[in-house]
Amino acid sequence: MAQKTVHVVSHSHWDREWYMPFEKHRVLLVELMDTLITLFETDPNFQSFHLDGQTIVLEDYLQIRPEKKAILTRMVQEGKLIIGPWYILQDEFLTSSEANIRNLLIGHQDAREYGTVCKLGYFPDSFGNMGQAPQILLQAGMDTAVFGRGVKPVGFNNEAKGDYESAFSEMKWQSPDGSTVLGILFANWYHNGMEIPVNPDEATEYWERKLKDAERFASTPHLLFMNGCDHQPVQTDLSAALQTARDLYPDVAFIHSNFNDYITSVKENLPENLSVIQGELRSQRTDGWWTLVNTASARVYIKQKNQQVQAYLEKVAEPMATFAHGLGHAYPNHLFTYAWKTLMQNHPHDSICGCSVDEVHREMMNRFDKSQQVAEQIAADSMQAIIGQINTQAAFETTAIPFTVFNTTGWDRSGVVSIDVDVKRIAFGSGDHREIVEQLKELSLEGYAVVNAKGEKLDAKIEDRGVTFGYELPKDKFRQPYMARSVRVHFLAQGVPAMGYSTYALSRDQAELASAPSVASADAHSMDNEFLTVHIANDGTYDIVDKRSGVAFTGLGAYENVGDIGNEYIFRSPEGDIPLTTRGLPARIFVEEQTSYHTVVAIVHQWEVPASADERLNQEIQEFVPFLEREAQRSKETVTLTITTRLTLEHGAAMLKVKTSLKNEAKDHRVRVLFPTDILEDAHYVDSIFEVAERATVPAPEWTNPSNCQHQQAFVNVRKDSHGLTVYNLGLNEYEVLRDERGTIAVTLLRAVQELGDWGVFPTPEAQCLGEHTFEYGIIPHGAKLDAERSFAAAYQAQVPWTAVQTPLQSGVLPAEHQFIRWSGEGLALSAVKMNDTSDAFVMRWFNMTNQPARLQIEHVYGSHGALYVSNVLEEEGAEIEAPHAIVVRPAEIVTIGGRVDHG
Repeated sequence: MAQKTVHVVSHSHWDREWYMPFEKHRVLLVELMDTLITLFETDPNFQSFHLDGQTIVLEDYLQIRPEKKAILTRMVQEGKLIIGPWYILQDEFLTSSEANIRNLLIGHQDAREYGTVCKLGYFPDSFGNMGQAPQILLQAGMDTAVFGRGVKPVGFNNEAKGDYESAFSEMKWQSPDGSTVLGILFANWYHNGMEIPVNPDEATEYWERKLKDAERFASTPHLLFMNGCDHQPVQTDLSAALQTARDLYPDVAFIHSNFNDYITSVKENLPENLSVIQGELRSQRTDGWWTLVNTASARVYIKQKNQQVQAYLEKVAEPMATFAHGLGHAYPNHLFTYAWKTLMQNHPHDSICGCSVDEVHREMMNRFDKSQQVAEQIAADSMQAIIGQINTQAAFETTAIPFTVFNTTGWDRSGVVSIDVDVKRIAFGSGDHREIVEQLKELSLEGYAVVNAKGEKLDAKIEDRGVTFGYELPKDKFRQPYMARSVRVHFLAQGVPAMGYSTYALSRDQAELASAPSVASADAHSMDNEFLTVHIANDGTYDIVDKRSGVAFTGLGAYENVGDIGNEYIFRSPEGDIPLTTRGLPARIFVEEQTSYHTVVAIVHQWEVPASADERLNQEIQEFVPFLEREAQRSKETVTLTITTRLTLEHGAAMLKVKTSLKNEAKDHRVRVLFPTDILEDAHYVDSIFEVAERATVPAPEWTNPSNCQHQQAFVNVRKDSHGLTVYNLGLNEYEVLRDERGTIAVTLLRAVQELGDWGVFPTPEAQCLGEHTFEYGIIPHGAKLDAERSFAAAYQAQVPWTAVQTPLQSGVLPAEHQFIRWSGEGLALSAVKMNDTSDAFVMRWFNMTNQPARLQIEHVYGSHGALYVSNVLEEEGAEIEAPHAIVVRPAEIVTIGGRVDHG
């Protein structure tokens, strides 16, 4: 039998912000790093330190200690300081697919600056692990992942309970496409080797217990001991502690090790009978209380803002800048890196999960704004570069006022677009500004209509915005302020090409009105278009009939309210709490707007709900009573929850859009919206990271938590062979498919709690989320399988805002309607269009939403010289794809294609 070897890996799991705000944590980080540098310089036996897999730790330290960069670089190159592969340790399920890739790209980019990237998939404390991680890691040159959650039944601090999905802490982890890596679970958590004693008596007691714990799970004689924990100071006497261990156990090899050496040793000794675990690791074989999934509904306003900024960066600014680059405009990689870094500083699990103290989440909102401002400026500059090349003179008459509508999604798109257009501008001069204003006020707006590039007049709503101020910032002169007479235009843009644009104009030309069937609404209780009929009941619930199949979904849209005496991590309703709903509660219902292109019906509820939990909850929190032992109930006092629901049905759209607004004045509660499907299936489907994941509706037998909430990205889908229902959302990351008689999809809108939870008493009054909130989501009925995939595409499109900009009347090299990228492939979703971070090559990424092979055909890429190549998630150049540029995409495969830009 091989000698037992103890691999001690020094580290400190560095939550950038959590129970203290960022800057307080950073002071401790500076102390840790200063101590570590001194230790490396004074103790030759202290071999290495694993810097928690995230390069932002170096960035944060060097902002305070810039003079230490040369020392850190030398230590990395000597193998003492081990860095990467991530920029931050993200929550994998609450950050988008592309955000997970940017995290990897920027982590590698930063680590290479110091010399060496640690090629290890490091997920020490993710609240569940994405199923596509093995595929992503293999594409990035990593064949091993270590993680702390998701596989075996665990209790508080990972106390082992029950049976295991794997017989060992080592296993094979397989993605849906078949990609497989070695997975290593921190079976005794990532602190099982912390604070090793130097004293022989203490060390004997320590190692007798610790060795047995490690041997219980290990499949080889190589035992991993993680010397550190959350914000743990470096153990400066570790060398002496290991020498004590060697003296006490001469038959055991004690090594101050690193992950490379440990994993190499493990691979050489692995048994044949390793278990294969597949897909997402969400702790489904547990009692269900410690999955931490309810962080998906803590501080929902953060998730909504994150979705907004992510979508704009990756689905608007990046493709727009790529199109502009194909026209010769510089691609601002440096700005994108800054914007992504600023956004990703909100992506560590304790940040984006909403499970920190209030100061943390206040600072996050500022970072969101910063990232969004940079993304918007990049997009604006890119659009100006593009519209400057569009030939509008060929499409519109000489007095027209053109504007361009961009579609930066992967599919052709129709929908209602709004844009502010300046009918006339007058620049500031030395004259009287009041005269300019009066002149603009007198301007007549009579006779203006919206026309498309074919000369057809479209039905539109044109609102006079009066006289407005604006300015231009030319690249070659001082700012140019002006006053303008402006209008806001609302109209239905139809068939705007994928990854392209269509141009329109305000015109007084008297062309005939293009045919557009109207959205009829006989009264406030019904809406109708060519695909759907919507009937609204007196209590505000609504039925949707899919005209294509005749299938009706009934009783949709009721709101549910329950108490929550848990914390930011975990939802728990009071014992015996009976959910309240708006079913049967009369609502005020009226038509808010009706045009030929859409109808909006408003539904207003005045709903009495308990004001908070009773006084017992405050006492139980202060006394640190575990949430499962709390006896608090809901207060007898009530407050009014005013909920306004706006249902929007657009012409040509097989979906119902919903916007819910409410002013939350209640505490300690949860609000969900309910969608009965009347489809009872064992599994449902949900948008996850680079996959439409199939999940069991009924949890495992071990599950005792009454709640079975789960994470989602863009949508959740319940279906049978003939039909189904997709519910999409914007930044509402928690759902549950109820185990009721109707297969109800429940989407969490708001969860209000008053404490952080976890290991201490940390009040978080702002987590009660008092005040105004608005939530956006939608309902897409569909037919059989292919139609389901098209509903997913519609849900992805709904994540991306329309982008429109006023355009000069000019000649140009681009036509009035254009598509920069043309591609086809049933079942495929386009995830990214961007430029390579280090070379003048464009990058496009797709993933297969299905469990069947798909054919990807890339027909045209504007600005390309024609040569395309297979790439990977690190954007490295691979084999060339021969014309006609078609490849087969495996089930659930992530495919990245690159190509060189031709500026010639």
